[in-house]
Amino acid sequence: MHTGKDSEALFIGWDVGGWNCDNNANSRDALVVLDRRRNVLGRPWRGNLRAIINEAGSTQAWCRTLLDCCGVEPAGDLPPVILAIDTPLGFSQAFQQLVTGGPAAGAINESATNPYLFRHTEQFLFRHGLRPLSPVKDMIGSQATKGMHVLASFAPEITTAGVWQGGSALTAFEAYPSACKPSPLVRNLLQDYRTGPAKSAVDEWDMAGYKFGIDHEDKRDALLCALVAWLFHCEPDALCFPDADTPAGEGWIFAPRDGLNNLTS
Repeated sequence: MHTGKDSEALFIGWDVGGWNCDNNANSRDALVVLDRRRNVLGRPWRGNLRAIINEAGSTQAWCRTLLDCCGVEPAGDLPPVILAIDTPLGFSQAFQQLVTGGPAAGAINESATNPYLFRHTEQFLFRHGLRPLSPVKDMIGSQATKGMHVLASFAPEITTAGVWQGGSALTAFEAYPSACKPSPLVRNLLQDYRTGPAKSAVDEWDMAGYKFGIDHEDKRDALLCALVAWLFHCEPDALCFPDADTPAGEGWIFAPRDGLNNLTS
């Protein structure tokens, strides 16, 4: 149980756009802020965070600016921020070794097990029914380096595999909205942000059914990330955590357990 100031934490979901996503009408940075009771605070935001990243001089300044984007002004001191980020926050150990002149990984077979293309966490998701993107082959390198740059600047401490911190102000980790869509738990949580109950699985993702200013898929994905941030802090047993073999520097996708196939408890 979390008590004291920690109970005042704010939960931010960040759907990451490319470095120059202001030139991309379809995919940009998006932010949603939730409180402990999962209320949307302020207004969901969509744009390009590049200038904000460049201008923020500290972890606290970065967190405050994210809240400013959404029109959220905490009373008093800045509460702890739990930030769930929708982009790969690392490259595979084998890929890092390859590009720095290290040894080759050995025989390469199926795409899903290619250690240059997919990290330990993505191979885990493949084995349990999902098809995650690759930070190497799927043209999301701009988003990945943007997220990794933010970690290096504002949350450089790896506390455990897949979790970064910037002192007591910020905890950051990777979420993946596509891993939330099969989850009955997350789909149930989403009902609070819709104008009415979804009539079918297809209707659950119809943007016309959302309220609170969630009027674009980027914002909807940011909401999913914010919900994962809330689960990480308040109901961690609902998420899959890294196993002992996960390389700390690769990152980890914190996916809802009930959205994965054939997963033993």
